Amino acid sequence: MIINKQILYTSITLIFTIIFFSISNLDYIVQDNFYNFNTHSWILNKATQPYRLIFYDGIKKILILFVLLLLFIVIFFRQNHIIKEYYKNILLVILSAILVPVIVGGLKKSTNMPCPKNEIHYGGNMIKTSIWQRYTKPYSSMPKIACWPAGHASGGFSLLSLFFLFKTKRKKYIAIITVLIIAWSMGIYKMLIGDHFLSHTIITMLISWLIILTIRRIIFFKN
Repeated sequence: MIINKQILYTSITLIFTIIFFSISNLDYIVQDNFYNFNTHSWILNKATQPYRLIFYDGIKKILILFVLLLLFIVIFFRQNHIIKEYYKNILLVILSAILVPVIVGGLKKSTNMPCPKNEIHYGGNMIKTSIWQRYTKPYSSMPKIACWPAGHASGGFSLLSLFFLFKTKRKKYIAIITVLIIAWSMGIYKMLIGDHFLSHTIITMLISWLIILTIRRIIFFKN
């Protein structure tokens, strides 16, 4: 089936991406542009407004309200013929919006990967590491860090599930482009304040899409 192939291709791409960024310096080449080595500061301060409101607090609230609206529609208007027709795809969007951030958040807590701001290269106290590596002493005794993958952007990328909500190619592509703009604005904001590398956001995007495809495969199993 097409979905099965997409799951396979996405999985392979995800593995390749993780390996590529682990053995290359592309993250540093990109991230160096957001850090002032003279003043030891990032382009944006985490507390700077209105950027925090727009790209962090505000957008999170909008995403939550959107999911709550869909839940309200599914619960109270389930007998509507239009809702019946799109029920499974709406359910896919709701489940993706819940499960993608939860799963990505769980990965963040277990991987113990540093943010850019935590690394010695940017004035922190942690060394660069790969996902399959363990810290050596004295780093192994330091508190765990939850920076990989990018949790904040996962909320935006979870809405890639909207691709399956529409029937025409035009609407599908409009949905995908709109979601990518929103999610990447969230991801880039976190890069500008030193919270994430480029790879963190790319990998989150791939993980999110993989989760969405898996959920869809389960929901439409009999199809």
